[in-house]
Amino acid sequence: MSGHSEFQPTSAPVKWLERRLPILSLMHGAAVAFPTPKNLNYWWTFGGILMFCLGVQIITGVILVMHFTPHVDMAFSSVEHIMRDVNYGWLIRYIHSNGASMFFLAVYIHMFRGLYYGSYKEPRELIWILGMVIYVLMTAAAFFGYVLVWGQMSFWGATVITNLFGAIPLVGDFLLSLLWGGFSVDNPTLNRLFSLHYLVPFLIAGVVVLHIWALHVPGNNNPLGIDVKGPQDTVTFHPYYTIKDTFAVVMFMIFFALFVFYMPNALGEPDNYIEANRLSTPAHIVPEWYLLPFYAILRSIPDKLLGVIAMGIAIFVLFLVPWLDTSKVRSARFRPLYKQFFWLFLIDALILGYIGAKPAEGMYLVIGRIATAYYFLHFFIILPVLGLVETPKPLPESISKSVLDKSAAGKAA
Repeated sequence: MSGHSEFQPTSAPVKWLERRLPILSLMHGAAVAFPTPKNLNYWWTFGGILMFCLGVQIITGVILVMHFTPHVDMAFSSVEHIMRDVNYGWLIRYIHSNGASMFFLAVYIHMFRGLYYGSYKEPRELIWILGMVIYVLMTAAAFFGYVLVWGQMSFWGATVITNLFGAIPLVGDFLLSLLWGGFSVDNPTLNRLFSLHYLVPFLIAGVVVLHIWALHVPGNNNPLGIDVKGPQDTVTFHPYYTIKDTFAVVMFMIFFALFVFYMPNALGEPDNYIEANRLSTPAHIVPEWYLLPFYAILRSIPDKLLGVIAMGIAIFVLFLVPWLDTSKVRSARFRPLYKQFFWLFLIDALILGYIGAKPAEGMYLVIGRIATAYYFLHFFIILPVLGLVETPKPLPESISKSVLDKSAAGKAA
């Protein structure tokens, strides 16, 4: 589906390069002439926003590494040094720390858009799977980076999460000692996580290339969830969607800047501004907000091993969505029952996030268990059954006809 490139080199150096490495014509076909459905709305701009977020995280991360010291005796003070003594260090650090939250906010919107419009359905299963690989790598990178600050929540969060590997039968102790590099979370652990935190974003960039490559084979899904019938249903990616994406990125940057300049610590934990102390346990250990739903699932199971298994399945089931959803219709616009259950699932995910930030006791524990049960019910029961019993609405004949009909209705009104 990648667009036919009509790129014609004019200068001698470009002609020389094109004969030996036709990278410019490849980029032209992929990012300029690429035929894109003409009815994409602003929910489709979050792919570009995520590219922006990844670039910001890599650039600011490389700069921060120049001043960070990965040692338990100096990590916390080196972060303070960045904030106080490095020119614009406070700005780089706040962009990086809040950038992680913006990255996850954008990826969650991107994922729920895919779930609503059925972007995971055939022939786009591999695009969805690669997107989920990116999400898992993002989660790992975020956890590694959270530990590097070496505040109270960083240290105790690392202790809690790494101890989960010890619950795995047979290999748990081996994995735990491999992660720790000793008998507890200490300097070797910090060095391991620092190394991985620096490496994973570049792995993410590599998988993003595969994700975009896979997207260019079948082409974009669209709000109607129907296939492109011909050239009349598409427009070139540039200038139509480059302008739209640029506008969306600028709006997102303004939202991002509100946090960086006016409330940079709003999404952080106060305990993490206290240096790590292994003799003082925080009253309530919680991860960053974007990991709270899975943390709630982990804590809702009384048994440690079963909790780890439940959390693992909660993530793994997202890879199986293309096969669990048995409906042949992609978009929720034409699936009245699925649309209602989609919103129920979104509410359930928000409840899990809220419960994950609360103590695992009393009504919080009860609500967490109910929300966890519904999470698995949605994927393993509701999705497969809906596809068999639901009667979808009639699909439009084509994207072009739908767009023209809407335009005519708007003029008549």
